[in-house]
Amino acid sequence: MSVAGKNFVIVGGSSGIGLAIVKRLIDSGATVYCLSRSASPEWPASVHYQTYDVLTNDEADLEGFLPDTLSGIVYAVGSIDLRPFQRFTIEDFKLDHHLNVIGAIAAIQKVLPALKAAGEGSIVLISSVAAKVGMNFHSSVSAAKGAINGLTLALAAEFAPLKIRVNAVAPSLTDTPLASRLLSDEKKRESAAQRHPIKRVGSVDDQAAAICFLLGSDSSWITGQIIGVDGGLGTLLKS
Repeated sequence: MSVAGKNFVIVGGSSGIGLAIVKRLIDSGATVYCLSRSASPEWPASVHYQTYDVLTNDEADLEGFLPDTLSGIVYAVGSIDLRPFQRFTIEDFKLDHHLNVIGAIAAIQKVLPALKAAGEGSIVLISSVAAKVGMNFHSSVSAAKGAINGLTLALAAEFAPLKIRVNAVAPSLTDTPLASRLLSDEKKRESAAQRHPIKRVGSVDDQAAAICFLLGSDSSWITGQIIGVDGGLGTLLKS
């Protein structure tokens, strides 16, 4: 996927999709810098790590940690808070927006000078199929991920002259620690699988493969796209 010898930042790379991205990039010869609340025992030894909490460290000083040039960043922080609309408070909506959107904006602003210095680069954000398809109890996450879609398009237009590409992947339900409550037994897992035209739940490797492709030079003419990695749920009728 043409990432060997390049530097990448993964925000939220200690578990789930972020961890899968880290492993895939390292296996492909990239150098990876992780910003997350905690380290992962599953990281390869070569990972560079700094503690970073998107809720409290918006102004964190990363000077001396990040390299002078970066080929890409993935913002892999997110939330799955599902409940009836009337049970959400305004603070709940603000929290999901901060985790998903404000955190992404802050991280991109921090690394943008290093992306510019590289002469080209790739930013990958994580949206959701719920920003495209109306789903019960998804009002907060749908609102936040809808903002991610808008941010993706706006930044793709603004950064295109800099040869910095901006794309997003939009997963459906993926087997991660964040989704463990929704997949806690075989009955729930089978029910979730049957909602998708491709009758299974997504894996972290499904998402990581698409994201790492968007980071590499093989996708050098792709920008401004929100790509559904969702088992067909976002576009297809179930058979």
